[in-house]
Amino acid sequence: MSETVIPRSEAATLGERLRRAGRRIVFANGCFDLVHVGHVRYLQGARAQGDVLVVGVNSDQSVRELKGEGRPLLAAAARAELVAALECVDYVLVFDDLTAAPVLRDLRPHVQCKGTDYTEETVPEREVMESLGGTVRIVGDAKGHSTCDVLAEIARRNQKR
Repeated sequence: MSETVIPRSEAATLGERLRRAGRRIVFANGCFDLVHVGHVRYLQGARAQGDVLVVGVNSDQSVRELKGEGRPLLAAAARAELVAALECVDYVLVFDDLTAAPVLRDLRPHVQCKGTDYTEETVPEREVMESLGGTVRIVGDAKGHSTCDVLAEIARRNQKR
């Protein structure tokens, strides 16, 4: 696994080290079950909000709870490695919770980024970020890409065979 992928337990230490160095920390998160162009644009937009981008990848169990049976398609370690390979990503960690709130409390980023399927008012962790003195930003392109859509297209094409 890449050194870019760090254990969840190191989030607080990483945040402290980066803040001491004067770096503006940005956090983004998601399932990233099949990485597509929408994910890439979301993460590029997040990276533009600061100096260091830390990405939280939902664990296999949390993806199952959020997306249902049959998901994830790829194990958390593989999804984390794929996200870590993107040039705009500095660190990746895998977390078990249904929201990123516990990671945010440990990492204490300056900015939390969410995709355009949210508004700043609907971000589940908004109050946590406010309590930390941070901000929430909505980044990426309009929600026109989804893993569900990719899976549906694969299934449709396979039915034609």
